[in-house]
Amino acid sequence: MDVLVLLGSFALLCALGVPVAYALGLGALIAASWVDIPLEAVMLKISDGTDDFALLAIPFFVLAGGIMAEGGMAARLINLAKVFVGFIRGGLALVNILASTLFGCISGSSVADTASIGSVMIPQMVKAGYPRVFATNVTICGSVQALLIPPSHNAVIYALAAGGTVSVAHLFLAGVFPGLLFGLCLIGLVLLAARKRNFPREIPVELKQVPRIVIDALWGLVTIVIIMGGILSGVFTPTESAAVACVYAFLVTLFVYRDYKWRDLPHLIHRVVKTVAMVMMLIGFSVAFGYMMAIMQIPAKVTQFFLALSDNKYVFLLLVNILLLLLGTFMDLAPMLLICTPIFMPVILKLGIDPVHFGMIMILNLGIGLITPPVGPTLFVGCAIGKVTMEQVSKELWPFYGAMCLALLLVTYVPAISLWLPGLTK
Repeated sequence: MDVLVLLGSFALLCALGVPVAYALGLGALIAASWVDIPLEAVMLKISDGTDDFALLAIPFFVLAGGIMAEGGMAARLINLAKVFVGFIRGGLALVNILASTLFGCISGSSVADTASIGSVMIPQMVKAGYPRVFATNVTICGSVQALLIPPSHNAVIYALAAGGTVSVAHLFLAGVFPGLLFGLCLIGLVLLAARKRNFPREIPVELKQVPRIVIDALWGLVTIVIIMGGILSGVFTPTESAAVACVYAFLVTLFVYRDYKWRDLPHLIHRVVKTVAMVMMLIGFSVAFGYMMAIMQIPAKVTQFFLALSDNKYVFLLLVNILLLLLGTFMDLAPMLLICTPIFMPVILKLGIDPVHFGMIMILNLGIGLITPPVGPTLFVGCAIGKVTMEQVSKELWPFYGAMCLALLLVTYVPAISLWLPGLTK
């Protein structure tokens, strides 16, 4: 009955339209009242949940991504992508995916990626003769790479939810090859569609323009070197690297590119603060919710349930993939990470599944949920930018869904894809 009160109150509040963060907090308070736990204990857990130095990486990464997104970085990365794949049949669609790969190394957000890349690429693709719905689907699906390729603030959230069993640095490294594999699966689909639907070829970039394009884009790509190089060399912690990257992004945008105006900076900071406030509230309330789950022994009961179904880790991973794909269609990525990770962690440790590998599986699953109706924030942003309806996009999303699920299966059942790079640092 205790479990029903906790989970039932949360589900009911969500069904009534209460924001997820508040539903988590209120659900924890209702459950605490039911089992006679002082409400002060729940409030202390909410405070403790946000009192973590590692969480400072989130606002810094969000701010750095916002500065780069609005400061001309997306357009320069698109030009760089055209140098490599723009001349191939269906080249603009490939440019879209490759630009998302490059920009994902800076933004760490699928919504930011869709907004920045989509606002430039979708009109270009439509003008070149691509169907508007296809251009929108390429954009939103390509943006999922940003959740995997470092730096991803969702990796920071997973590390927090995992209770310190994994390091943020290892999660950053683990996301490199799954992100690239995801992009390659989409590229394969686009090449097949280009041949079948006779998409146009683009005019190759003139050789004399290549050096200027590369130099323009390199200023932003140095951000990746700062973040990953600083972490791997031991010069920075992930949090410190985020702060340094933020300062660097600010200097490049305002003094090198000069596409961003000083007067626009307060508006950007205001949006970042709103985003970070929502994330931090979500983290605090989810810690309290997790505290109540631990008291009610929900993780232990879930472990017993899955082990009763099968003690084969491959069967377990298949069941988890199906479950997360379904849940991801109804809830956003961050709350699902914060709710599900503490529940599944005892099971994966019991079955011998590496928590870093499982983190990539969870993030990719829930990332696909961001572009799946009925609740998909990246899908909504893409439809708004592409000027198409969610119904139009959903009807033509299935081939892309197949390509993404292929990448998901490979990441799930070939652990080396996620674990090879982290293994080099152990």
